[in-house]
Amino acid sequence: MAAQPEAAAQTAGLKHPRPGGKNMTATEMKRNQGNDELPCLSNYAPWKECFYEKVQQRCLNLQETKVKMIRAQKAEGEKVKKREPCDWLSKEWFSEEKESLDTRIYLLDKLLPTLIPGMEKLLMEVERKNVLAPDKEPSKFNPINFLGEYLMRHNPQYSISTKPGPYLRGMKMVTEELKTEIPGTTAERLARMKSEAKNKRKEREQLDNMKSQAKEMRKEALAIQFKEWTVDVSGRIPVALVQSALRSFPDVIASTPIDVRKAIYDRKLEIIDTLEKKVNIDEFTEYVHSYTEHFSNDVFQEILKHLCQCADDFQEAIRHDLWRQMFTDLFLDCDYGKVGLLDRQKILALLVAFYDRSPMIAKMGFCNPRQWPIIELQEIELEDLWGGLDDQEVCEELSDKLVLSQKGISEGEILAYEPVDDNRQGTYRMRTRVREGLFEQMGMSEAETGGISKEEKQAAESSEAEVRKEGEDAVSAVKSTGFEVSDSDGDTIHSKKSSFHEDIKTERQTESASADKQEEALPESASTGYSPGRGGEPGSEKQVEEEEFSLGREPDTETNREEDYCISDGEPGSEGQVSQEKDNWIAEATNTISGPTPEATTMTSEDRAAADMDIIASKQDDPVAEVVKETPARKESFSRQHGSQFGQQTSSETRLQNEDLLQDQGPAHSDRQDSPAEASQEFEVPWSGDLLTSDLSCRYSSYGGRIPEDWKCENTRFPDLSPIMAEIQSRWPSRTRSAFDESCLNLPQFVQLMETFVGEDVSLRTVKRLIAFIKEEYKQTEEEKMEQLEKVHHISRLAQRKLLLEALFEKWDNNASGFLDLEEVDAVLSTFKEGMEKEALRKAKKQLCSRYPQLSRVGKLSPKAFQTFLELVASEFTGDEDEAIDNLVEFLTTSVERSRMECLQSLARRKWLHNIQQAAETSGASMEPVYKAVFKALSQDAEAHGDNKKISAYIALLEENQLSPERGQILLRYVACTADDAPYVLNQILYRDMKGVSFAAVEEGKPIHVPRVQLHGNIHFWNYDCSAEERRGSFLVLPLHDARWRVFGILGLDTLRDQCEKTIFLTHEISFYQGVSQAFSKAYHHVCRLENVLQMTLTALDWLYPRAPSIHTVITYLVEPGKDKTCDYALRKVITTDNTRQKEIHSSPVLLLRKENLLRVYLFKCIDSSEVIRTSVCGEYHIAVPLRDLSGQALGIFDISIGHHQKLPPHEHKDLQKMLKMAQAACSEILKTSLEETEPTYVLEAEHVANLRHAGILFHWFMLQDLRKCVQKLDAESFAEIKSYVEPPALVHNIVKAVLLLFHPNWKGSEEIENWSQCILKLDDNLIQEIYCFDPTAASVQVQAELLLDCIAGVARAAVWQQGSVPAEYLYNWVHTCLSLAEIASKKAPSSAPFGIQF
Repeated sequence: MAAQPEAAAQTAGLKHPRPGGKNMTATEMKRNQGNDELPCLSNYAPWKECFYEKVQQRCLNLQETKVKMIRAQKAEGEKVKKREPCDWLSKEWFSEEKESLDTRIYLLDKLLPTLIPGMEKLLMEVERKNVLAPDKEPSKFNPINFLGEYLMRHNPQYSISTKPGPYLRGMKMVTEELKTEIPGTTAERLARMKSEAKNKRKEREQLDNMKSQAKEMRKEALAIQFKEWTVDVSGRIPVALVQSALRSFPDVIASTPIDVRKAIYDRKLEIIDTLEKKVNIDEFTEYVHSYTEHFSNDVFQEILKHLCQCADDFQEAIRHDLWRQMFTDLFLDCDYGKVGLLDRQKILALLVAFYDRSPMIAKMGFCNPRQWPIIELQEIELEDLWGGLDDQEVCEELSDKLVLSQKGISEGEILAYEPVDDNRQGTYRMRTRVREGLFEQMGMSEAETGGISKEEKQAAESSEAEVRKEGEDAVSAVKSTGFEVSDSDGDTIHSKKSSFHEDIKTERQTESASADKQEEALPESASTGYSPGRGGEPGSEKQVEEEEFSLGREPDTETNREEDYCISDGEPGSEGQVSQEKDNWIAEATNTISGPTPEATTMTSEDRAAADMDIIASKQDDPVAEVVKETPARKESFSRQHGSQFGQQTSSETRLQNEDLLQDQGPAHSDRQDSPAEASQEFEVPWSGDLLTSDLSCRYSSYGGRIPEDWKCENTRFPDLSPIMAEIQSRWPSRTRSAFDESCLNLPQFVQLMETFVGEDVSLRTVKRLIAFIKEEYKQTEEEKMEQLEKVHHISRLAQRKLLLEALFEKWDNNASGFLDLEEVDAVLSTFKEGMEKEALRKAKKQLCSRYPQLSRVGKLSPKAFQTFLELVASEFTGDEDEAIDNLVEFLTTSVERSRMECLQSLARRKWLHNIQQAAETSGASMEPVYKAVFKALSQDAEAHGDNKKISAYIALLEENQLSPERGQILLRYVACTADDAPYVLNQILYRDMKGVSFAAVEEGKPIHVPRVQLHGNIHFWNYDCSAEERRGSFLVLPLHDARWRVFGILGLDTLRDQCEKTIFLTHEISFYQGVSQAFSKAYHHVCRLENVLQMTLTALDWLYPRAPSIHTVITYLVEPGKDKTCDYALRKVITTDNTRQKEIHSSPVLLLRKENLLRVYLFKCIDSSEVIRTSVCGEYHIAVPLRDLSGQALGIFDISIGHHQKLPPHEHKDLQKMLKMAQAACSEILKTSLEETEPTYVLEAEHVANLRHAGILFHWFMLQDLRKCVQKLDAESFAEIKSYVEPPALVHNIVKAVLLLFHPNWKGSEEIENWSQCILKLDDNLIQEIYCFDPTAASVQVQAELLLDCIAGVARAAVWQQGSVPAEYLYNWVHTCLSLAEIASKKAPSSAPFGIQF
């Protein structure tokens, strides 16, 4: 064994004696061992592992033995304590007296533990020897000696202590307690630490207990809240719905703490884009509690309220989803040709007809089809938009006020108790009870939950019968007012837009006359008709009959004629059914408008049925119900006027409705009795678990969109272009967004239009009536069907042609430069048909240059110009144009040949260019992502197709030189560069008098390539640290062109950082870099347009809020398309404003995805259909208005919240329409700047100044244009009302003074404006002409804003509207518009804005 470890010892570093060396003594060896290094055993010695294992096992055994011994001792001690409890007499030593504390501790610790057992032994010995016996002789026993001996034998230092008795154990405990009272000692510190630890442990246990109780309470509250959701047949709700409710909480609750927002947003949710994944009550409770466990009680109560509101919204969504399914089926039934389109004008005319035939009460639930948002703002006449309140709105407002006054209910109460349809009554009562229990459990007061007090409930229950009677009398009051249904006066319902406008005009004239009659009859009906009839006293029928004659009722002969007309196609006895149908209208409308009052929510089903029977009985006995019918003369007139198209309409509609009544209701006068049962029956049907129409645009995206026979040539005639077309189609965005068309409606637009018309609170039976009416009356002749089919085929062929020509362009543009040479294309086309079509080619080229004037200068064809050129050439050929274009495409396709490698290179480059455009579209009006995408595309191409060159790139934009004009009129500011060059290039300025070739590229408009910069003497180097020997490489400058080929900057590239010898840019690389510059130009101008749109939006909202204070908030979103056609778009929140004039421009991205926001799906419906949506979300009413691009698709959206009011006041509603119309017009004008063939139209002098025609001026520019047209239609007679004033209202006088001071500032304080008789002399045709031609931005005009503001600054917008003077309205808005334009013109344009220069 001694000989084996030699190698190991040597390896370990042990020193062995050399052979033949001296022998050392033991002392020397010991000394040597002390000096030498200690032996270090190898880490891989085999004994080490075994040694450690044995030692470790032994240590563990010892530890286990020790633990067992300690536990045994403790157990034994516990047994002793139980058998012999401590003697509490030792507690006498424990005292709070501080003076003797040390003495007592010393005695208890050092003396008494030995002395007390000695005394016990002494006493026992005395007793044993009977020393104290009186009759015994004195003993020799000496207690002192005995005690001394005992103490010596039991000295604690030498002897083993005996087993302590109860008294000693008690003294030991007292000693330990006393030691803790001495400050500064270890025992005291240890005791204090133990006490603190114990207290903290108790507090922690109490806190944990409270948390567990609160957790259980919250879970119970969430379990109760789950019952408010509409569940499917399995008792589950979708997880995506819960996620959407949680995500919307911070946005709905304005005062949400930041930590709550962070708790919701920071937790990464597993995005669920389907309704199939669902949770039951336990899973819902755990899921929601995981988000809310750290919320305070107040915030938790708020989120409970929010979840309750979301449950209500979801129930409404399910109800509306049923309607939308029915509307979808209606569209499919009416789309006879299956082309995916319906005639919009016909649908609007049918809605007008259905609206006119509805009673007045039923109309209150519909959206007027003659007004916005059913019709477009562009379809409203200027006089109606800018003038005062029209007669129709006056009529509706008067009727609303009358109904409210007759009911004895204030408007505030109507708003407090929102209308609830019959279909929801049973569920509403159940949900109310659930919600009361929920908030009771959470300890929430009724004031917090928005409920009513117990006293109010008791008072409500006591007045239940009175409320029902008031409901009856309210209906009777409306009937007795004489408001009759007015019908349109046109001959037929036309499908043309002009005829529809004429119908609207004639209707307004009719309603104007009707309103006059109503105003005359209004006082009488209010004073005599309602009060006696309220209690149902005798004689009320007679009064109603008198009112009928006073309101101009027709004779009985007309009534008979009406009855004959109504039952012409019906069976005998249907007259009663027709009258019953009208009563149904009244019953449904009354139920819908009034809604369940707080008293009604506490009624049982039996009580409600009994109450309904009482109402039915009262209605049967009350002949006033006949008053609400349409007058016979109007019905007959309507029948004659619309006989050509709706000859059988009334009879068929009556027949269908009578059949529906017979099937659904049974005997006459049973509708009111069955309506609650029918409503409850509708909700007994369980929810299927899916919202079938929430994504109509996705489900029906391919319906009617592509005609197969028009696309057969894709893979047959042009096989070389098919892969390119497929690649182009893959880059297209999803087809979920519909473009607005004034002549037709697709499926999502039709469904949304119908949903907007029926509103929120109509009954299902009314929806069925509307569907039956549209289905019956929507007719198309064979000519109309063929015309529509040809239109769809034409649209499909145009789309196919555009795709085909775009693929042809990409095949020719192999290097993705973004343009083709006009002369090259012309040279190839001149050989078409062996040169026989040169004359047609010459004419087409001439027309092309007239349409695109810049082509004669640059000679470059963009994709759009290339398509236009081929279409012009084909139009000059004889024969079919489509066939001619196909022949041209086939000829041009065979004229170029591309290798497989070239095709792959082109494909990769186009993907990189597409990423640049996509970065702009998803940037939220920011340039940073665009710059990164550009530099990434350049580096990727240099690596893949440029021999792995190392390039530097930078972008400079042209600006007006206001810093040093002597150095040149313009300068180049470097706004972006690659990361390595940022310290040297970023934010640098290149002046014209400095070295460089950049300005030469700007002036020539062509790229400049310097192959070797070391040999060129006119290169400016920004990196001064680089020596002259190191300045080697190539330099390329590319001009940046806008749509009209004006230069607005440069893109520079160099290879100075590349140490390779071959650093020259090749031709194909330069071509691709030109494509990058074109892609950057498009992306840059896209971002600029978005910035201008946002600036215009801020200007529009600044104009709106002072005029419409009822609008709470307006949130502006921009649409960001998906990456490809499989990805849905997103909504980016960009601006939030409120009525306090506070604005928040969101710099950080706040994106809304459809799959994450099921409860805010109305925003996506608005984008999908490009139509206005009115809805209620979380108790607030919203109006979602799309902001459309030039194609009609929505590029943005205004989400307007009007709070708890269903409608805005009339004048605010008008101002909102004005703002939206001007914003849309300004947006379209901004977008037109990107078109190659469109030149801007200048109206104001300030627009000719560079950089001044920005978004801020466009909004007021269009407003001025509209007001000019309105004022031009005025004449001297229009001012007759104003001139008739002897003492005019101060408001009117101030407006006229402001107008005159705008033209004549020197008249301030003169008789010309202060004297009213002098003012009215100026109101003539000359003033109208001056207003029409006035330019507030002209240099010759000096607008003194202070003078004008002194006149109109204190004039409230509502006061001008209440004045009712149309000229005053025009002049007031005109003065404010002129002031705004003058203020913008007085401000200098920002010097940092780049602009284009044409050389």
